[in-house]
Amino acid sequence: MDRIQAMQVFLRVVETNSFNKAAETLSMAPSSVTSIIKSLESHLQVRLLHRTTRSLSLTPEGERYYQRSRDILQAIDDTESDLQHRASRPRGRLRVDMPGTVARALVLPRLKEFFALYPDIHLMLGMNDRPMDLVQEGIDCVLRTGELRDSSLVARRLGAFQWITCGAPAYFEAHGEPQSVDQLREHQAVQYFSGSTGRISEFHFLQDGKEIAVPMAGQVAVNDTDSYIDCCLHGYGLIQLAAHLVREDLASGKLREVLAGGRRAPVPISLVYPHNRHLSPAVRVFTDWLLDICTDLA
Repeated sequence: MDRIQAMQVFLRVVETNSFNKAAETLSMAPSSVTSIIKSLESHLQVRLLHRTTRSLSLTPEGERYYQRSRDILQAIDDTESDLQHRASRPRGRLRVDMPGTVARALVLPRLKEFFALYPDIHLMLGMNDRPMDLVQEGIDCVLRTGELRDSSLVARRLGAFQWITCGAPAYFEAHGEPQSVDQLREHQAVQYFSGSTGRISEFHFLQDGKEIAVPMAGQVAVNDTDSYIDCCLHGYGLIQLAAHLVREDLASGKLREVLAGGRRAPVPISLVYPHNRHLSPAVRVFTDWLLDICTDLA
């Protein structure tokens, strides 16, 4: 029995609370995971897990073995990662999730630069911003915007998006330009709603040093940023979003910023990963590369 592999499998079963999910994230057959855990318990001559058809729980012996195994594997990872980082180019699969708009505006246009530096890294890029369990889904790190509330995750701040309010010339010709936040009551917005909660986002501004939220009226609501921008370009209303996502439209005059003096505070963009996951060389160099391309955001 490979005891290191058995420890790794045991930890993944505990962290995912499922034999099937552990098998999926480890790219193993469920029967192999079950066989490894049984062999491990036989080797140790103790029961590590209480198993029923619906749940898993650690025995007292299993809890001790989990803590010790986690420390041992962390020490192994630290040693190997340090040697790999020093002696060889980072390599292997790296799975990263990020919002599609951030990927298209920030990451994808410069991927050739990353691969020129690190040709042995295979990137798996997931395009979404839904809540997810990084451990259970086998994700190395995620790129997220805004303040993060999950204390089980570590966030490495990369930069910040400057949020602006803008509209198309066709809209301004029909409705005029708002000269103050109070005048927004007379204007229309393209509304953005959450795909998970259905909640429509408000506009946010700084007024007298405090951030205020302004509900906006509108005839059309979307839950996709590309559609949000397209509706604005067609003159359906004002939008509020990261300037970086529409910088070409701003430069060409297709969109024009309004109420620049009331811009909200910049919104942070962060790379996020679990507390208990050691940063591999691939994640480290990807983080450094992201830091470099995010330097012009704030």
